[in-house]
Amino acid sequence: MAGIRSGEATAEVVALELGITARRVRQIYRGYLEACSKEQQARWEPGTSGGYHGREIPDEVQTLWKTLLSAEPPASYSFAASEALRRCAYSIDRATVRRWARQKGLSHSPERAKPQDPLRRWQCGKIGALWQLDACIHPWFGPTVPKLAMLNMLDDCSRVITGTHLYPRECLLAYLDFLPRAFEAYGVPVALYVDYHSYFFTHIPDNLTYLAAALRFYGIHLKYAPTPQAKGKIERHHQFWQNRLPSSFSAERINTIEPANPHVDLLRLHHNQQEIHREIHMTPEAAWNQARREKRSALRPCPRDLWWKYIWTIRCRTRVDLDGTVPVETIRLKIAARAFSYVLRCQHPDGSYTFLANEPGTGGKPIVLLRYEGSGSQWKV
Repeated sequence: MAGIRSGEATAEVVALELGITARRVRQIYRGYLEACSKEQQARWEPGTSGGYHGREIPDEVQTLWKTLLSAEPPASYSFAASEALRRCAYSIDRATVRRWARQKGLSHSPERAKPQDPLRRWQCGKIGALWQLDACIHPWFGPTVPKLAMLNMLDDCSRVITGTHLYPRECLLAYLDFLPRAFEAYGVPVALYVDYHSYFFTHIPDNLTYLAAALRFYGIHLKYAPTPQAKGKIERHHQFWQNRLPSSFSAERINTIEPANPHVDLLRLHHNQQEIHREIHMTPEAAWNQARREKRSALRPCPRDLWWKYIWTIRCRTRVDLDGTVPVETIRLKIAARAFSYVLRCQHPDGSYTFLANEPGTGGKPIVLLRYEGSGSQWKV
């Protein structure tokens, strides 16, 4: 240490002689300088190091990481750590996964430095006050498979992901299937935070889109984000899923929507219940439960009225023909209604149809005239 102080040696040379790192030499040297400042260098002795605190990584975890990091594309280190906790109940940080991957030759190529994130928008103080909703089009099953749409929604206050589902494409039927699933599972929010997509916004003053009118029927309002950065929470979750799902689908040999959605739901629930969010410093579910205990909830229970399943359909007035039939898909069906009268045709997301004698908002219960299960649809879920 005296040699380093006089300039006769360097920390790197001392580290090589002692078989320790240069960083550790500088830590020891700092203690030596403190002793010198008190004129106690003659009696100074270096302290002991903290030692090695690493844990043995179980074989099953190493096998899992080899599968995930060898997938195409390879899994991110954070996802590998998350899967170790979900599958093997082994809690580890992503930095340890990165070091292990470097030792085994499975590390990723270095990424370019990302630009600094813009200033983040405030968050709501109550769960259910605002849910962020957006769609992400991505090649989830690899570059050789056509891109699919993922609808994603999260609570702005707690960061709980209230819904994530894959669909062949983004369309009205996809939203009509996706939204009631989340409402039935978590409750009805006050507002949804969306962009200016034509499904949500119309340029005609005081007019509502079809989807906005369906939401308004149950008192759910839309708030519009002026830019993608304004709804950064949901945008970052798109990147979250893009970093995890393609490699997970590749490792699990999943390449179709049917087995993919249950797998996505398991990952969503695990994230909500087990993963610490770096902004709120707790799991999303813990933040959700804490808000409930503190009575910071704007959620309403899911309605139990008979109109619920018909609001989430594509409805149109259909005229009964002279022979008492109505068109559906490529056929005509006999219906118990007067010729030339009008009935309400409801197309459900599962590919079925219902014909009603009355419309929502007219009072009373829905009067079902005809139910057609459909000839099979790609939207059946």
